[in-house]
Amino acid sequence: MGKIKSIEYFRVPPRWLFVKITDDSGNVGWGEASLEGHTQAVEGCLDAWIDRYIGFEADDIEHLWQMSWRTTFYRGGPVFMSALAGLDIALWDLKARKLGVPIWQLLGGKVRDKLKVYAWIGGDRPADIKQQAQARKDQGFKAVKMNATEDLGWLDSPSALEDSVERLKTVKALGMDAGMDFHGRVHKPMAKQLAKALEPYHPLFIEEPLLSEHIGGIKALSQLTSCPIALGERLHSRWDVRPFLEAECVDILQPDVSHCGGISELKRIAAMCEAYDVALAPHCPLGPIALAACVQVDATSPNFAIQEMSLGIHYNAGSQDLTSYTKNPEVWKVTDGYIDLLQGPGLGIEIDEAQVRELSKDAQPWVSPGFIGPGSEIREW
Repeated sequence: MGKIKSIEYFRVPPRWLFVKITDDSGNVGWGEASLEGHTQAVEGCLDAWIDRYIGFEADDIEHLWQMSWRTTFYRGGPVFMSALAGLDIALWDLKARKLGVPIWQLLGGKVRDKLKVYAWIGGDRPADIKQQAQARKDQGFKAVKMNATEDLGWLDSPSALEDSVERLKTVKALGMDAGMDFHGRVHKPMAKQLAKALEPYHPLFIEEPLLSEHIGGIKALSQLTSCPIALGERLHSRWDVRPFLEAECVDILQPDVSHCGGISELKRIAAMCEAYDVALAPHCPLGPIALAACVQVDATSPNFAIQEMSLGIHYNAGSQDLTSYTKNPEVWKVTDGYIDLLQGPGLGIEIDEAQVRELSKDAQPWVSPGFIGPGSEIREW
């Protein structure tokens, strides 16, 4: 056993927030509390918890999770759950490292030796699809994801959807699968048309076909299309997920380990999904700690389908990438559409703390992009 001695956090480029926990025996664990566009808010939540949790047993991961959830009265949501995720992931890393085993061993052991993965192409406003998809194929990927459309009006011209179909056809012609991310930027009048237009070309899934607050609309859309519906990055706990499972309107759930309370909650959500015959495909356009945390749950979940990874994603352009901040970036090598299961202790990655500390100096918070329509109206990003 060891008591928590210190909790630190580090804002680092391109848009990540790392958490380090050290116990009084010198054992260390790393977590990731990244919440794109809301870094300062998460830091404030962590500040409130740091003094409170000094002296608690670092091994008591579930007790600390329940403390955070049940003794705060106001709880849930992206900021609170991202801060909790940073602590939870770091505690799992610390405990497993102390025991000299991967975290997946503490979650019941593996059910697979390698994980199917996909990467992003196309950017916020999709372009150069053929060239980028071919580059991903050359890297070893067999599946990609791209934004289905540029920004759209609530009711836009149907012609605005034609390019989406052509992009999907372009990727399929290369022998690759493609997930089409509506990104919540497509509203119901257009989403119905777009789902039907894409359907003959068999996307791997359509993601966030509507904003997650419109569960009735998502259910109705799910009954209009054979395209698998994926969502979940804006659902932050098992309680947020439950109504979507009960409504039977989601085929692939995409919780984000850095937004949903960490490894502990992601594992519980995965088990809930299995009970409803829903596949697990964790959302992760973030850093190496978040991805390594996803891998621990993926390895132990029978309903795991495919894992997002941020290697070369457009948000990382000109800055640090998935291979930064670690001493063993070779663990992210993609071969024939798969990565090997991480075998090292804890998260299975070795953090380069010197680089983290150096690049965190004066690191600026990342600001979410925004789209403005031709009438100066604000559109969904």
